[in-house]
Amino acid sequence: MSTVEKLPEHAPGAGPERAPTGTGPGRVRALIPGGREGERGQTAIEFVGVFPLIILVLVALWQCALIGYTYSLAGNAADEGARAGTGASFWQAQACRRAAEEDLPSAWEGGASTECRSEYGMYRAVVRLKVPVLVPGVLNFPMTVEGTAASVKEG
Repeated sequence: MSTVEKLPEHAPGAGPERAPTGTGPGRVRALIPGGREGERGQTAIEFVGVFPLIILVLVALWQCALIGYTYSLAGNAADEGARAGTGASFWQAQACRRAAEEDLPSAWEGGASTECRSEYGMYRAVVRLKVPVLVPGVLNFPMTVEGTAASVKEG
């Protein structure tokens, strides 16, 4: 048994009705001089205002991607250098440097420094790369990213 009473069809609020006084949304729009035509071009103006912010966010995201890619390159180059230095019988430091800088993209080669050394039964490589600003190969940040790797000496 339901405790909710059913309203008669003619009761107020029983169904969709229009206000008899003409105070609906259409009536309000009609009272504004020019109606909706007064808002013409509003979207274009808002877009022009927000567009520089959108570009700024995209530039910041691109720069973050370049920083991350530089970290990845430095770590991989150090790993390759340590592995080559470990496997070389002679001229370990030169083999390490050559392997570390061999696969670097040309935009990162100019700001690269590689340090290779043997210590405690390990061969260690440290690669430092400068982070480019927006376009690799044009301008570098004063920020340097470091990648370090070590490998156990063979033999």
